[in-house]
Amino acid sequence: MKSLLNELLKNTPVITDGAWGTQMQEKGLGAGECADGWNLAHPERVEEVALSYVEAGSRIILTNTFRSNRIALEQYGLADKTGAINRAGVEISKRAAGNQALVFASMGPSGKMLFMEEVSAEKLLTVFEEQARALAEAGADGIVIETMTDEEEAKLALSAALKTGLPVVASMVFDSGRDKDRTMMGLTPEQVAEELIAAGADVIFVSLCERLKSATDLPVWIKSNAGLPEVADGKIFYRMQPDRFAHYAGLIKEKGASFIGGCCGTTPEFVRALTASLNR
Repeated sequence: MKSLLNELLKNTPVITDGAWGTQMQEKGLGAGECADGWNLAHPERVEEVALSYVEAGSRIILTNTFRSNRIALEQYGLADKTGAINRAGVEISKRAAGNQALVFASMGPSGKMLFMEEVSAEKLLTVFEEQARALAEAGADGIVIETMTDEEEAKLALSAALKTGLPVVASMVFDSGRDKDRTMMGLTPEQVAEELIAAGADVIFVSLCERLKSATDLPVWIKSNAGLPEVADGKIFYRMQPDRFAHYAGLIKEKGASFIGGCCGTTPEFVRALTASLNR
């Protein structure tokens, strides 16, 4: 395991950040607009989001680069700015982090399905290598492979990220099956842990913490949603409040999570509640 992770894990749980997309929407990001494009168009607004999490107590913040691979950016006409968007994303978060937090760069899915032959494995690997290289060169402290649905795509992204020599968090989504404990491809947390460990991940992410801890000795990284989204007056909202979220985070800590933060629907207030609760 990388020495940086060893240092972080001396004081656990490590509090990470919350949602970015919904925070940027509050700052004017329009429906269908490319959030990552704001790294170049509105860097000051992106930095406000990053800084809000640092001020709330996050020890790790991510970057606004979730959809910053060339394939995903093509649909917005931004493929030719792939490198610039990724570099700017890291630079923005690094400015906000200062000496208060570390920056783990976000790498998300391409939006294309391997099993449907919408893209080849070779093309995906090339695209992820391009993104990972730009993130590393810009000074990221680590990389997070975020919310993948296909473990084969996750492993390609992981392979690309590991070439940078940075610590890498591998992340999968479990939202399928009767008990919502399978990936889209039908794998259990135990199977995913085995595959991602074999592929070289330094940290594993999953919402099913207890089962994952029983399947691996690697640190577990948890970023839960603020419950399920609802729609009222044409707007999406989440009913869960920060104090209740922090209560559940305490239970996740008891199950062995080393890194805890928030995903969709969470805000700096949620991270502030986590900081107060988990460090109590």
